[in-house]
Amino acid sequence: MTRLHGDRLRSAVGALADLLVDTVAGGASVGFLAPLDRDGAVAWWTERAAAAADGRLAVWAAYDGDRVVGTVGLALPDKPNSRHRAELVKLMVHRDARGRGLGRRLLAVAEEAAAADGFTLLHLDTETDSPAEHLYRGAGWTRAGVIPDYAAAPDGVLRPTTLYYKRLVGAGG
Repeated sequence: MTRLHGDRLRSAVGALADLLVDTVAGGASVGFLAPLDRDGAVAWWTERAAAAADGRLAVWAAYDGDRVVGTVGLALPDKPNSRHRAELVKLMVHRDARGRGLGRRLLAVAEEAAAADGFTLLHLDTETDSPAEHLYRGAGWTRAGVIPDYAAAPDGVLRPTTLYYKRLVGAGG
């Protein structure tokens, strides 16, 4: 896994956009409606590069050659009362790379980095009954509850989301 800081993230925007387009085309609910065009995905990742450059976002990518086949991010706190927690965001694995444990490895990298940086709590939301739920439960995340009709899936249908959290063992702070 490679941590993408500032310029490195900016240089990977195209490859990250390709992954995002594939993820949405595959039906994953990651905040976009299908079909997502590449220009829209490039614009979204370009905005994330700014957030990574100013410390609001940490991003890791898994590569197969020059192609990004997976990514995960941590949205970092911006309020004084939340300095102990971060939000896990946009865990994505290319459809061609699924079923090989890459999602689990990306999740572990984000958790380990968060603990090393002193975070003691992570949280996330994911589409209820999605394959991602199995991943999070298997990795020791705790289900906090379900919100009905939270977000539209790529096909536009409103779906519930499940909230999860994980306390990080051995984290400082």
